Amino acid sequence: MKRHWNTYLAMRKNQLRALKNIPELMVLLWSSGSVLVVAELASRLTLGLLPLAGLWVGKLIVDFVLAASKHSGQDPSRLWFLLAVEFGIGCLGAVLARAIDYWDSRIADEFAKHSSLLVMKHASTLDLQSFEDPVFYDTLERARCQTTDRIGILKNLGELLQQGVTLISLSIGVMMFSPLMFALLILAVVPAFLGESHFASLGYSLAYSLVPLRRELDYLRELGTKKESAKELKVFRLGDFLYDRFSDVNDEVIGRTRNLAKRRLRGGVVFGVIGSLGYYGAYAALLYRTVSGQLTLGELTFVAGALAGCSRQVQSVFSSFTNIAHQALFLTDLFAFLAVKPAICNTIDAIPAPRVIRDGFEFRNVSFAYPGINKYVLKDVNLRIGAGERVALVGENGQGKTTLVKLIPRLYEPTSGKILLDGIDLREYDIDSLRREIGVIFQDFVHYDMTARENITLGRIEYARDELQLAEAARKSGAGKIIDALPHGFDQMLGKRFEDGTDLSGGEWQKFALARAYLRDAGILILDEPTAALDALAEYEVFNRFAELTTGKIAILISHRLSTVRMADRIVVLKDGEIHEEGTHHQLIASGGRYANMFERQAASYR
Repeated sequence: MKRHWNTYLAMRKNQLRALKNIPELMVLLWSSGSVLVVAELASRLTLGLLPLAGLWVGKLIVDFVLAASKHSGQDPSRLWFLLAVEFGIGCLGAVLARAIDYWDSRIADEFAKHSSLLVMKHASTLDLQSFEDPVFYDTLERARCQTTDRIGILKNLGELLQQGVTLISLSIGVMMFSPLMFALLILAVVPAFLGESHFASLGYSLAYSLVPLRRELDYLRELGTKKESAKELKVFRLGDFLYDRFSDVNDEVIGRTRNLAKRRLRGGVVFGVIGSLGYYGAYAALLYRTVSGQLTLGELTFVAGALAGCSRQVQSVFSSFTNIAHQALFLTDLFAFLAVKPAICNTIDAIPAPRVIRDGFEFRNVSFAYPGINKYVLKDVNLRIGAGERVALVGENGQGKTTLVKLIPRLYEPTSGKILLDGIDLREYDIDSLRREIGVIFQDFVHYDMTARENITLGRIEYARDELQLAEAARKSGAGKIIDALPHGFDQMLGKRFEDGTDLSGGEWQKFALARAYLRDAGILILDEPTAALDALAEYEVFNRFAELTTGKIAILISHRLSTVRMADRIVVLKDGEIHEEGTHHQLIASGGRYANMFERQAASYR
């Protein structure tokens, strides 16, 4: 019993603590559309006062009719005036209700847009390591969902304001005749409020714990329906396996959700009965006072209406507040994500990166290990890459090649040691300025489901309308011939995600990735397996132009195909995160070391 009570208190504290998100939400909401917010608040405030006004006019009409039935000769114009006022109140309420629906819809759209852009923009500032952390990725996924899933809280806040205004105004009307009735009504609803808030906390805890399972469901659903996996699913007959796996995970999600729903149903029935007892107890007392002559029929109509309205509003207020507190818990995920700060950032007096590189890069005792992992990916690397030099990094998988080149644009920071560019520590340069001077294509490059023009333009947005630059980048990469064969040329949609899209082979996609790197026209060119998806002829064409494309630039090439690195000025062989040997192709072959052994094994496969 004590354990359940402590759990309950902890939930209450978490829920109340989450309410601190509301001011931040209001700031975000105001930023989304201040004019819309003011219009909606004004409409709800006015609508919140109309029930009291309607009841009071109704009381005056009943009293007038009762008096007219007892005393003939009453002037009917007063009755028609009161009826016209009540009609006006009804019409105003209908107009305001429609207007509020309109404001709510507009605000929801603007909020979803503003918050989604905020999440996207903030995500773009965070470190690459963050996206490789499953815990962070769950936080990001929950934050992303809040930009649309929490739109309901905006309406709840508006409804709470309106319900509060209505409740206060009707409460004043009830307390004018019997403060005791109002107190009884409040006491009857409090247990329902506590129960609802308790189950709301349980709902948040459940939703939080189900995020990994829901991500797994999304992955399994995608795996079972995407064309990229269709071939293996058919050949290895994996359909039943994925079906059963998806069904098992889904059953667990449904089962845990159903258990909470049952508990909530039982609690709701009990609390609903308690609330009804409170209301009808107060209503019985009201009838007794009317029969005994303490209230007129008009006053009975007014107080009964106010009492019924109070009962509804008290429950609505508690329900809205509980719902807001519940959803505020989810908002914690959004604001926790927005509070994450990147570890890699500019110094206060950051300087621009050199447009023309004089000396090049120098790695001084650089080591790197991923957070939480004791094993070093790079160990005390000392390496110089001169201005205009073409360097190839080779080695087996997992030797640190890609990690090394990710340190250059500061996607990672060295765990120890430092990297210099023209004699200055990379950390002293402005990050954006540094990355503008780097053109890069990684092995896991992105397939952008956009037009051919946009697929190249993303390498340098400023050249979006520069046809000559786009055409030249396409020519250099070999994507020009592909574009010429497309039905709509540069304006052809690529990929099959959208209508009229044309899918490409892996090699064709890679040529567009190369085009992005060439369009950048940067002083540093990093190519991580740039020809991995190309056939032998296409690879030959790309490397025939390699010298032309890298003239005057620092070029860093990673490739498992040793035949493609022969034209590099220097080849660096990595093993276990350390530089094992380096030199030209001929020097390394002559030395008979690791590179010569690797080259001989690859060459033997072609004999």
